[in-house]
Amino acid sequence: MFADSAKIFIKSGKGGDGHVSFRRELYVPNGGPDGGDGGRGGDIIFEVDKGLNALTDFRHVRKYVATSGEEGGKRRCHGKDGQDLVIKVPEGTVIKDFESGKVIADMSGGNMRETILKGGNGGNGNMHYATATMQVPKYAQPGQDGQELWVILELKVIADVGLVGFPNVGKSTLLSRVSNARPKIANYHFTTINPHLGVVDLDDHKSFVMADIPGLIEGASEGVGLGHAFLKHIERTKVLIHMVDAASTEGRDPIEDIKAINGELEKYNPELLKRPQVIAANKIDALGPDGQETTEKIRSFFEKDGIKVFPISAVSGQGLKELLYYVYGLLQELDDTPVVFEREFDPSEILINENLPYTVEKLKEGYYSIEGPKIEKMLGYTNIDSEKGFEFFQNFLKKTGILEDLEKAGIQEGDTVKMYGLEFDYYK
Repeated sequence: MFADSAKIFIKSGKGGDGHVSFRRELYVPNGGPDGGDGGRGGDIIFEVDKGLNALTDFRHVRKYVATSGEEGGKRRCHGKDGQDLVIKVPEGTVIKDFESGKVIADMSGGNMRETILKGGNGGNGNMHYATATMQVPKYAQPGQDGQELWVILELKVIADVGLVGFPNVGKSTLLSRVSNARPKIANYHFTTINPHLGVVDLDDHKSFVMADIPGLIEGASEGVGLGHAFLKHIERTKVLIHMVDAASTEGRDPIEDIKAINGELEKYNPELLKRPQVIAANKIDALGPDGQETTEKIRSFFEKDGIKVFPISAVSGQGLKELLYYVYGLLQELDDTPVVFEREFDPSEILINENLPYTVEKLKEGYYSIEGPKIEKMLGYTNIDSEKGFEFFQNFLKKTGILEDLEKAGIQEGDTVKMYGLEFDYYK
């Protein structure tokens, strides 16, 4: 089964915690802090594997988590970094944020490898927090959390030309005749349920890539049938060949068919109608005496709008050379830069709270101490002598969990809390 979309969970590794330890040597009873830093968490990286052509593997494994960094050690030992997780995808895979539907990365063009989620930074060991006033810091920085995200993977085929049309009009037959592709061919609807790519080789080393897009039906833009699954593959193509059954072997009007397909393209993405279009009026070998009149009717309706019509027979090969060279000429007039979807969402902007350490310690009955860079930083930008500043200070203690830690340590109303030369009485 061809798989062209999947929903997966990805998470980068957590940074390792910093370590708290103190140097212990003979004849040095009170050595300084020597706790090492934690290792960095592993990244989530997507990489193109040109040997893949479907997202089938993601139907079985939906959770991808990079390893976390190791905790720092004694004697300033740095924790080992977490291992990056490389996820292999086919070329042409678009990675989207599940919540917003915005594009994170398009794994095509020159973009063969991209880091989607960065691992968390390792925390600093207590050796970083020794100061003139705090020479034995009993705290270290926790490692930064990894980032996590649900993403949608969508495979959009990369082709210069897209063959579109109702089911059973001969698209697969045409592709098999003019390229190296070998799609399944039979005389019933939806023989093709997967897009097929083929390289069309012309004389003088001229070539282009053509995609047989599975048959569209009315309502495809609303997701009827496999509408969305089929339409997404048209978005990268630069030229569209509308293939119609000029002989009306199934009783459909070829002009109405083209109008209906264009209507679905416009509903799905109006930009698609701005691309050059060509009409291949197929099955002229099955036309009766009025065959010339039928093709002229199609021409008179569309060529006034600049859409060229080519009567062809995919079975006999009649008219194919003229069609293919005309399409090649259109491609030469267009920008040869691959159609790549621009980034709309940057996971690196996901906010991760600054995780500075602190300690809550009971020094003696009724007397508690709070220390750490988190406290120093807050006191540095807060005027607690003002009413608003003191209110902010109280909210800070509550939101950061410091009050909860004091209560766990056994603090009672009226007890004293010491912070870097400041003392406060505790009241709820």
